[in-house]
Amino acid sequence: MKGVLDFCLLFLLLHTPGALSLSTNVAIIYPQDPVLRMGSNLTASCWVHPDLGIHASSLFWTLNGQQLPSSLYRVLSPTNLSVTLAALNASRQKSGDNLVCHNHKRHILAGSCLYVGMPPQKPVNLTCWSRNTKDLTCSWAPGGKGETNISTQYTLKYKLRWYGKEKECEDYTHTQPYSCSITRDLHLFTPYEIWVEASNQLGRATSDVITLDILDVVTTDPPAGVTVSRVGQLEDQLSVRWDAPPALKDFLFQAKYQIRYRLEESQDWKVMDDVGNQTSCRLAGLRPGTVYFVQVRCNPVGIYGSRKAGIWSEWSHPTAASTPHSERFLSGSCDSKSSGDSNSTLRRELKQFFGWVRKHAYGCSSMSMKLYDQWRVLMQKSHKARNQVGKHRQRRDDAQADTAPRTHTHMCTQQQHQAHGAKLKESL
Repeated sequence: MKGVLDFCLLFLLLHTPGALSLSTNVAIIYPQDPVLRMGSNLTASCWVHPDLGIHASSLFWTLNGQQLPSSLYRVLSPTNLSVTLAALNASRQKSGDNLVCHNHKRHILAGSCLYVGMPPQKPVNLTCWSRNTKDLTCSWAPGGKGETNISTQYTLKYKLRWYGKEKECEDYTHTQPYSCSITRDLHLFTPYEIWVEASNQLGRATSDVITLDILDVVTTDPPAGVTVSRVGQLEDQLSVRWDAPPALKDFLFQAKYQIRYRLEESQDWKVMDDVGNQTSCRLAGLRPGTVYFVQVRCNPVGIYGSRKAGIWSEWSHPTAASTPHSERFLSGSCDSKSSGDSNSTLRRELKQFFGWVRKHAYGCSSMSMKLYDQWRVLMQKSHKARNQVGKHRQRRDDAQADTAPRTHTHMCTQQQHQAHGAKLKESL
C-alpha cells in the first residue's frame, strides 16, 4: 500500500505545472491517505508553513483534478483551510482518489489519496477439482456484487480434516483472479477442509468450509485419438472411436463418456448421455451426404471406489466426417401423389420403430444397433420387392397398352405397407 501512496504523490508532483519540491515540506494534509467506507463523510485540512506568507483564504482544493466549490471550505486559521466531503462515492480506481491542496497560483502544496470502498463479503461458490490427482485447484467468487473498490486480498486455506496444521495456498493463477492450485504434499484417501478468507482495510470475511476427498473431485484430460469414419455405405451412420485418458491408466476406475455432434452449418449440438464406458459408438439417424463435427469427453467415475458423481473433462477437439450420398428408399417408379402417401406411411413406421427403440434400447448399445440394422435390412428387402412388383406390373401394362399413352403405375399400395408393418412387428 505504501508504494501505491508514494506513486500517487509523485505522479501529482511530476505532472502538475509549478509543483513545489518534495523536500520543501511547505504544507501538510490531514488525514493523510485515509481508507473510508463508501457513503461516509470526510473533513480534511490543509496546513501551510507560516514562512510562506500564504493566507488560508487564498487556497483551494481539487479532487481528481476537478476544483471543489468554495462552499465546502472553512478557514480554521490563517494557515489552515479545511474541506468537507459528504456521502463519498467509491474510488474510481484501486490507486485511490487524489485530493490536492493548491495556492492561488495553482501550485500543488500537498496531496492525499482517498481510498473509498466497502469491506468484503463472504466469498461464495467455492469449488475444487483435481487434474489426474496431480494437483488440487479451487476457484471461488467474491460475495455480494463482487466489488469492494479498494484493494482486497483473497487467501485460500486448507488443512487435513483430522490432523495437520492450517496451510495457505501459494500458486495463484494470473489468468483467473479468484483461483489457486495446491501442487505439493497432496494426500489421497484423506478428507481436506478448505475455505477462503477475504480481507481489506475495512474488514474481513470467511467463506463456508467445504470438506472433500481428492479422489471424489478428479477430472482428466479429454479423450485422445478421436476418429470418426463411415460405416460402409450406410448413408445415415458414422462410427466414433477414441482412447481412454492415458493419465489414469494406472488407476482403478469406471470411465463414463459423452458424445456430442452437430451439422457443419449449425451451432446446435446434440448430446448422447448414454454411451457408458465403451470407447466406440455408432451414430445413427444422420442426414445423408452431410458433414458432421463430433466431440467426446470423459468422466472418471468411481476412482478407487469413490461414490461421487465425478467431474466431466473438457470436450475433445472437434473431429469432422461426412456421411455417404445415397438414393432414397422409395424413389423411382411412384408418381408424386403415390410417393407422398408412401413416404407418409414410412414416416409413421419410423416413428413407431424409434419409439420402441428408445424405450427398450439405449444410444450406443449393441442391442440398439442390432435392432436398427435389422430394420434397415427389412426395409431394403421390402423396397427391393416393391421395385420388382412395380417392374412386373409396368411390363404387363406396356404389353396391354398398344396405342394408349404410357402412365406410371401406382405400385406403392397401402396393402404392401400393411404387410411391411406386420413383418416389422414380427422381427421386434
